[in-house]
Amino acid sequence: MDFLLAMTLPASWQIAVVLALLLVAVLLFSRENVPVDLSTLILLLVLIGTGVLSAREAFAGFSSDIIIMLASIFVLSGALQETGVLDALGSRLLKVATGSENRLVLVLTSVISGLSAFMNNTVVTAMFVGPVMGLAQKAKVSPSKMLIPLAYASILGGTCTLIGTSTNIAVSNFIAGQNLKPLGLFEITPVGLILVAVGIAYLVLVARHILPSNPEESLTEDFAIRSYLSEIVVMPGSHLIGQKAFESDLSKLDFRILKIMRGTQSLTPHSDTRISQGDELLVTGNVENLIKVKSTEGIEIKADLKLGDQDLQSDDIKIAEALVTPQSELVGRTLRDANYQQQQGLTVLAIYRQGRSLREQIGSIKLKVGDLLLVQGHKDRLQSLKRNRELAVLQELGTSVLRPRKGYYVAGFFLAALLLGGFEVVPVSLAFLGAAIATLMCRCVPIERTYEYIDWRLLVLIGGMTAFGTAMVKTGAAELLANGIVSVLEPFGVMAILAGFVVLTILLTQPMSNAAAALVVLPVALHTARVLGANERTFAIGIMLGASVSFITPFEPSCILVYGPGKYRFRDFVRTGAPLTAILTVIVLLLLPVFWPLHGPAKRVSPASPAAASREAVAPLSPP
Repeated sequence: MDFLLAMTLPASWQIAVVLALLLVAVLLFSRENVPVDLSTLILLLVLIGTGVLSAREAFAGFSSDIIIMLASIFVLSGALQETGVLDALGSRLLKVATGSENRLVLVLTSVISGLSAFMNNTVVTAMFVGPVMGLAQKAKVSPSKMLIPLAYASILGGTCTLIGTSTNIAVSNFIAGQNLKPLGLFEITPVGLILVAVGIAYLVLVARHILPSNPEESLTEDFAIRSYLSEIVVMPGSHLIGQKAFESDLSKLDFRILKIMRGTQSLTPHSDTRISQGDELLVTGNVENLIKVKSTEGIEIKADLKLGDQDLQSDDIKIAEALVTPQSELVGRTLRDANYQQQQGLTVLAIYRQGRSLREQIGSIKLKVGDLLLVQGHKDRLQSLKRNRELAVLQELGTSVLRPRKGYYVAGFFLAALLLGGFEVVPVSLAFLGAAIATLMCRCVPIERTYEYIDWRLLVLIGGMTAFGTAMVKTGAAELLANGIVSVLEPFGVMAILAGFVVLTILLTQPMSNAAAALVVLPVALHTARVLGANERTFAIGIMLGASVSFITPFEPSCILVYGPGKYRFRDFVRTGAPLTAILTVIVLLLLPVFWPLHGPAKRVSPASPAAASREAVAPLSPP
């Protein structure tokens, strides 16, 4: 403790440190060279090390009941997915989406936004990408006409309830730390429903004329690997004879053996498969490199072959597209590091990333959220991918396992939490924690998988950035920025200043996550409201909604998930999302004063603990 006191900087230097760290945070979150959770923890260490925050203040955000509530919601959402309830619900609801393209989009966006009001929008998007692509194919509509509406509807649904998105929960957590009343479960529902209605109307009537109509092709054409497929014969005396398929000289040169024809047998190689004389190998790799090693390897290349999807599949072996989800442990790792082919028994043929196919040395490519993988393997292996959170398989490979009784229990517990928390019978966090515990007690899901459902990176981000907001308030950095903003914009009125903060939040959500952008702007906005004598709650909710109506670029996780499957280009999101962002921003600014008075202080709650009292002392009210 004495060491930290000795390290404490003068007040002016503390402000400089916090503002410098703010710029560093924006840079780190936008470049993503360092994972966001690790970046957040580094920022906390610097704040503690320089004496800006005590260890207790820095880690107070992680002990919030809101963090417990968010973790509980992750568990309940994972349980609904695990028991097959969401798959069954989605399939039944999408069956009514027949008819014209407009009807398809209307039903789809209504269903998605409704689910997303109570679940994480990224989970909802990942769950529906495959079924929506199948629906589009049956309706003979390009998936690119359906997938951006899917992503946008999932984001819009989050504006309807407190638990609709992590941004809402993060904002509620921060204002509670400033002794303002936390958001109610359905407090924003009226405004959210209006935003959803306007958004759906735009997607049905306007976006369909803007969105591209990308043609459906075979998977080998989609991933541009047709020219990378070759069939070779192992000749007598070849060095390949006796070598293991996964460790052969071909594998060392980044060729992947997809199938072995041995007489009348068709074999899929595994870790113990050895190459024999006379084997016909279907391989993928650079043909020019294959020709260069032909003489040394003792192989014969079959010429004039037209290889495609049918050559990669059989009754048991299938190829499919699989989406890398935010929860996947493959994010930030290479397939070689993960030993993926040996561990999973699946071969990755190509990677599709933001408009281009990556075919060479794919074992050395670090995977990102939203990458689309073309995988080959036994149909049972592919089916098993649908039961974990590593990859989302986009093809229909069979009926998902449905456990109705367990699923009904989870749905009942979730509904009970909504009712008890919504009507304030018990605190919202306690209601959802109780529902999560009841789910585990009834063994609706394996308890050992519970922790896999929780997005720990998001919890670290919210807890850490909440503490960073506290540092901005404590050091006076928020006050300094607020006074600067007021001095420039005060002649234009309180509403103009509020609009400026909403637009700033929208701009920051382009390089940063929505929750991080809101938590960066929030301390400054709240202090500005105090200086102006305006309602802090109105400013807080305006920033929160601004973070959820930003559709300008495809950096929101839900948009990233549809980028590859829709074969979109960056400009498709800008052309479609920028007008929608402008429309919804205007609506937010018009509705805010109607539901939350613009003038007058927000209702504050009495500090219930010494920790709360210390937070109140950190953020004194400035005179209007």
